[in-house]
Amino acid sequence: MVETDEDAARHREKMVRRKAVQDEEVAGKTIEKGLLIVHTGPGKGKSTAAFGLLLRMVGHGRRSAVVQFIKGAWSTGERTALERFGDLVRWYSMGEGFTWETQDRARDIAACRRAWERARALMADPDLALLVLDELNIALRYGYLPLDEVVDSLRNRPPSLHVVVTGRNAKPELIAAADLVTEMLAVKHHFAAGVKAQKGIEF
Repeated sequence: MVETDEDAARHREKMVRRKAVQDEEVAGKTIEKGLLIVHTGPGKGKSTAAFGLLLRMVGHGRRSAVVQFIKGAWSTGERTALERFGDLVRWYSMGEGFTWETQDRARDIAACRRAWERARALMADPDLALLVLDELNIALRYGYLPLDEVVDSLRNRPPSLHVVVTGRNAKPELIAAADLVTEMLAVKHHFAAGVKAQKGIEF
């Protein structure tokens, strides 16, 4: 299909109108605040998206931190890469492995409590711009941490601090408190076809 001068003119007029609407909408957004962001759902990419936000924040020279619940201290590509930014990124893997690996509820609860205390200390740091609480949703799902206490602390964090919470099955109370919630849907996954976890994709 060959575009005519008339087609091009119509397109320009349409985009001029669209830009005016967009500019007006953007101009109306005046609030600047720390966001509580939740990445949940059965699909892959929740932690990956959180680390992408962390990388963006570090790109602006802002300090960030990660506290990993449940997950153990095994080596991952994202941790190795982000730790190269020195004191701009602090990383704490506080778990002892997935629940089906530890098979010890009391131990899991103790590890999650230690991770939560670390998270609370980081939330009190005035120099921190972004905090990723990786797999916190899993800890809340299994009742390893008191939901009311966690949600209350997140609501009452410093007003400029951005927090990202990841993990499946986010609690309704956390979703209600959040500013932004994204649900990752599972459409297709290579694991179901027998493909193992691979460096650079899963870890």
